[in-house]
Amino acid sequence: MGCQLKDPDKNHGILFLENRSKTLVVKKTNKNDIISILGQPHSKSHENDDIWIYLERTLSKGKYHKLGQHVLKTNNVLVLYFDKYGILEEKKIYTKNNINEVRFSEKKTENQLSKKSFVESFLSSLREKMYSRDK
Repeated sequence: MGCQLKDPDKNHGILFLENRSKTLVVKKTNKNDIISILGQPHSKSHENDDIWIYLERTLSKGKYHKLGQHVLKTNNVLVLYFDKYGILEEKKIYTKNNINEVRFSEKKTENQLSKKSFVESFLSSLREKMYSRDK
């Protein structure tokens, strides 16, 4: 009788995030408690430092019908909201089943890299003028 080894999973983020989030008590747990339980957040809201985000993602090898491709096993996102005193005000956990309920901002960030240089803008406008003339 042989023991069959299981293929290793590829993990990213905090393991057992959903279970750990159950230890966080709304209106009682503070930021320091959360750092000792979960560590530093993976991300904070750009607009508000009182919104912390933690991630857990696990991929495993697919079976025969997936031809060995990686299959998403776990995809959890924990979002924590704090009041102005650093006390946990609200927590939301999103799993791979309900992650589509998350709404993302439509705002776009402009930066210097996405803007065209003067020369590129000039040549682009020159090309447009050349090809727009009726001959």
